[in-house]
Amino acid sequence: MVMKCTAVCLVALALLGSFCDAQWSKPMYQKPSPPVRQEPSKQMPQEPQQTKQTFEKPLTWSYPEAPKPEPQPEVPFELRHPVPAATVAVECRERDAHVEVKKDMFGIGQFINPADLTLGSCAAIAEDNAAQVLIFESELHDCGSSLMMLEDSLVYTFTLNYDPQPMAGGVVRTSKAAVIVECHYPRKHNVSSLPLDPMWIPFSAVKVAEEFLYFTLKLMTDDWQYERPSYQYFLGDIINIEAMVRQYFHVPLRVYVDNCVATLSPDMNSNPRYAFIENHGCLVDARVTGSDSKFMPRSADNKLQFQLEAFRFQNADSGLLYITCHLKATSAAYAIDSEHRACSYIGGWKEASGADAACGSCDAGSYGSSGTSSTSGVTGSGTSTGAWSPGGGLSHPTSGRKIRDVSQTQIEFTEWEGDVTLGPIPIGERVIS
Repeated sequence: MVMKCTAVCLVALALLGSFCDAQWSKPMYQKPSPPVRQEPSKQMPQEPQQTKQTFEKPLTWSYPEAPKPEPQPEVPFELRHPVPAATVAVECRERDAHVEVKKDMFGIGQFINPADLTLGSCAAIAEDNAAQVLIFESELHDCGSSLMMLEDSLVYTFTLNYDPQPMAGGVVRTSKAAVIVECHYPRKHNVSSLPLDPMWIPFSAVKVAEEFLYFTLKLMTDDWQYERPSYQYFLGDIINIEAMVRQYFHVPLRVYVDNCVATLSPDMNSNPRYAFIENHGCLVDARVTGSDSKFMPRSADNKLQFQLEAFRFQNADSGLLYITCHLKATSAAYAIDSEHRACSYIGGWKEASGADAACGSCDAGSYGSSGTSSTSGVTGSGTSTGAWSPGGGLSHPTSGRKIRDVSQTQIEFTEWEGDVTLGPIPIGERVIS
C-alpha cells in the first residue's frame, strides 16, 4: 500500500513539473508577423514581332511641285491711237452747200450704210461708186440749217448726223456721230471755208490682268508673239484673243472655245449681253454682222486663237466690255466633232483644224436669240479635270470634268471645262474730221 501511494505521488510530482515548465519556458513557436503587401511587379515589354521595313535603295519619288506662272517678257508694244479721219468735205456755193462724205467715214476700211447718214433731215442725193463717196446738196436755208450773223460774216451751220441701225442680233459696229458743217460768207463777198473739225477725246481705262494655271484667256499683240500690255482698243480694231490649256502633267490636250458672251459687267448673265460664239464653237459674229471675226488656223492643240472686231453696246456710255468664255479641253487623240470644234464663217463655215464637216450644224442655231438682250444692241465699226487655280483678277472659273461613253467605239471620253472672264476692255470711239 505504501509502495502504491509512493508511485502515485511521484506521478503527481512529474505532472506538476511539466505544467510549470510549460508556463515559464520560452515558447517554441514565434508569433506570426502581419502579412506584408507586395507591389505588383512590372512586366517588361516584349520585343515586337515585326520590324521596320527598309529599302536597299532610297526613294527618289516626291510630290510634283505646284506649277508656277511663267515670267512675262518685255513686249515691244506701243498703243496706236486713232488719227482723225478726213472723210468729210464741203463746197460753199452761192446758193447752196455741196457736201461729200466718204463711205469709209471712220477711216477703218468699213463702209457705212448710206441710209444711216443724213445732212440735217435730208438724205444723200447721189452716190459715186467709183470714188466711194456719198453726195449731199442743200440750199442754205434747207435741211435744218441755222444762220448766225457775226460782225463781218454770215455763218450757215449744217449737222451731218450718223445714226447706225442695229442689224440681226442687235449689233452695229459704229457709234452715233454728229459732224458740224459750216459755210462762212462775208457781208460783201461770197467765199468758201473748210468744215469745222470736232475735237473728240476717246475713252481710256486701266488694264486689269489675270493669270490662271490651267485655262488661260489672253489679249495678244498683232503678231501673236506676246501678251498685249494694254487693254485699250478703238472701234474698228481687231482684238486678238488666245485661249490655252496648260498641260503640265496631263496627256496632250486640245482646247476648244465652246461659247463666249460680251457684257458690260463681269456677270455673264447680265444685260445687255451679246453671244458672239455659240452652238459649241461657232463664231457667229461674222455670220450675223459681216465682220472680220474668225478663228485662226491651229498652231498647237493646247492653244486656240481667234480675232474679234471691236464693238460697243448701243446707248452704253461706259465703253467697257467683259468677255466670258466657256472653255473645254479633251485628249488630243479624240477627233473633232459637232460638240468640239472651232468654226468661222468665211464665205461658208470653216474649221480651224481643217475638219470643215464638223461645222455642218452651225447654221442650226438661232443667232442672238438667247445671247443678246432684246432691248440693247452692240456698237462697233462696220456696216455689216483637271483642277483650276483660283487665279486672280476678275476670273470666275467653275471647274469640272465630264465622262461620257462613245457608243460607236465604247471608249471612255473625258473632258475638262471651265469659265474664264477677261476684262474690263475699254473700247474708244473713232474721231472724224
